Amino acid sequence: MTNKTAEVAEHVRGEFAKVIVGQHEALDDLLLVLLTGGHGLVEGVPGLAKTLAVKTLAHIFQLRFQRVQCTPDLMPADVIGANVFHLGTGAFTLHRGPIFTDLLLVDEINRTPPRTQSALLEAMEERQVTIDGSTEPLSDFFAVFATQNPVEFEGTYPLPEAQLDRFLVKIRIGYPEPQQEAEILRKFQDGFDPHALDRAGLEPLSAEALRAAKEEIAAVRVEPSLFEYIVAIVGRTRNWPAVSLGASPRATINLMLFAKAIAAIEGRDFLIPDDVKAAAPAVLRHRLILKPEADLEGLTTEQVVRELVAAVEVPQ
Repeated sequence: MTNKTAEVAEHVRGEFAKVIVGQHEALDDLLLVLLTGGHGLVEGVPGLAKTLAVKTLAHIFQLRFQRVQCTPDLMPADVIGANVFHLGTGAFTLHRGPIFTDLLLVDEINRTPPRTQSALLEAMEERQVTIDGSTEPLSDFFAVFATQNPVEFEGTYPLPEAQLDRFLVKIRIGYPEPQQEAEILRKFQDGFDPHALDRAGLEPLSAEALRAAKEEIAAVRVEPSLFEYIVAIVGRTRNWPAVSLGASPRATINLMLFAKAIAAIEGRDFLIPDDVKAAAPAVLRHRLILKPEADLEGLTTEQVVRELVAAVEVPQ
């Protein structure tokens, strides 16, 4: 194995460090989402550089970036586009919406109504959109990174399970440590401008490097015993006492894909149980619905995932 993925990850980590202080695990997860061809739900309070992180990722790989600010009056056509009639030519032409990009940041996705949320479903699953009966393909690198605020619920529309299940992972971004926040202040005092990434000195990678890493991840070997291990973990979510709705077969596939990506950035061409354990929280945390009594007891999906993973026998 040539460790292209490990080299890409090391380079991206170094470039992220020029722009964002800390948040190493969350930034790794953003990269892994892109490398596996999935979509990420990013949760955190405002001001934690969620938008900046995705913009930086696009900048590093020289990918197109678009941002949609979700509001209660946002319509599906505002996202996917529409056919517009031109009086001069007497013909309809396609006005492409922001979804025709590589990386799409859907900011505060739970602030837009279900009709507009559902406009993303086809794009996320099939990398295409249908406008007036005509199918339009999206970029091979198309990825949705949707953000939501975990504490503000007034005027929001909870994401339906069908939409949540299409997100490969849920990435949580927390507050920086005091010394990290002091470093943020130093960067701004020294003239750092998050709106001018061209001046941040980022060294880009080519789309070919991204393709090579994706191919390397796909080639990571998985032993039959690990298929059974992954299935056992996801199966436990469906009969765990504190869980009322467990994870779907799509979650089983996503758990394997994300674990393979973790193995690849560690420089291995084979999967081990620790990769699956490392992938489980991000892949499963948004897919489980806890029973009311579990919520009353203060249980979180994070705790439940840790407990059920620990209860599954690790293959030798």
